[in-house]
Amino acid sequence: MNILSDVSETAIITLRARTIESQKNNPVICDEMSSICLEKIGLLLPEETRKRLIDRKMSSALSRHIALRARKYDFYAKEFLAKYPDGLVVSLGCGFDTRYWRVSDRAWKYVELDLPNVIEAKREILQGRMEYLTIGGSVLEGQWIREILAIQNQHVLFLAEGLFMYLPQKEVEGLFRKLSESFSKSCIVFETVNKKYTQGVWKKMVESKMKRSGTTAGSAYQFGVNNAKEIESFGKNIKLVEEWSYFEDADIEPKILWYFRNLRLLTRTQWTIQATIG
Repeated sequence: MNILSDVSETAIITLRARTIESQKNNPVICDEMSSICLEKIGLLLPEETRKRLIDRKMSSALSRHIALRARKYDFYAKEFLAKYPDGLVVSLGCGFDTRYWRVSDRAWKYVELDLPNVIEAKREILQGRMEYLTIGGSVLEGQWIREILAIQNQHVLFLAEGLFMYLPQKEVEGLFRKLSESFSKSCIVFETVNKKYTQGVWKKMVESKMKRSGTTAGSAYQFGVNNAKEIESFGKNIKLVEEWSYFEDADIEPKILWYFRNLRLLTRTQWTIQATIG
C-alpha cells in the first residue's frame, strides 16, 4: 500500500511551495529539508498524482504566499522561545512541515500533531531525522491535549497554519475552550478566514480556486470569524494580541499588493491571529 495514499494533498502543495521559494536566488525562506522531503515524496507518488501536484506549474503568488506565511510562523516560534527558553511549541496539523530545522540548528522542545497516516508517512520519508515528539491523532480529539499536559501546562505555543478553516466551526470553538481550560501563560497562533467564505456563493468560489491549484482536498472552508476579537469569547482568558496578513509583508508578490496592506477588505479575507491563553 502506498504510504501517501491517504495523505492530504494540500500538505504536499504547501511543501512544494516552500521548496520552490527556498531554491530561488534570493529566497524569502531557507528550507533545505523541504527539498529533501519533496524529492522522496515524488518517488513514491503515482504518476498521475505527481504530475498534478509536483510537475504542474504553481503560480508565483501562491508559492510566495505560503513561504511568507511559514516565515512568519517561524518568527512567532523564535520569538516565543526567546521569551520562554523552557517553552514548548506544538504544531497542529503539521503535514510535511519542516519548521524544526528552520527555527534552530540545535535541539529544541517541539511536538507535531497530525492524523496517524500523515505522521507515519512523514517518519517513513524522513527516516530517523525527526528527533522530536510526534503524535498521531485528530486535533479535535482530547487525547493529544492530555499528552501535552503530561509534558507541561505553561509556556506552550500552539501553531495552526492553514488548518482551522477546514474544520467545523463548533468543534474549533470547543478546542479553544479546552485549551483555555488546560493551559496558562501560553499562546496560540492560527490562520483563519472571513466567515463569509464558509457559506453560500463565497464558499463555492473558494472550492473553485482550490481546484485550479490542482486539488479538491480540503477545499471547503467551515470555520471563520468576522473579526479577530470574536475568539476571546471562545474560552476564558483568551486575549487577542496581534493580527497579521501577508499583504503586510514587503516581500509579497505581486509587489503591488503591498500597497493594499491597510485595506481591511482584502487583508481580512484570510489572515493570521495571535492570542494569549491564560
